[in-house]
Amino acid sequence: MSGSTKAMGVLTLGALVVVTAYTVALGSSGWLWFGWVVLGLITLGMAATRES
Repeated sequence: MSGSTKAMGVLTLGALVVVTAYTVALGSSGWLWFGWVVLGLITLGMAATRES
């Protein structure tokens, strides 16, 4: 895994923590979860293209 892919993975996990904390504190936001899913898919895509 390259450095940029690892950085995206860390960013994705950090974003999951932030979105989860926001949901617990202030209630769910569909846009935040949608953004996190998109970020996760981009990260998976980067990991898949780097490994193949």
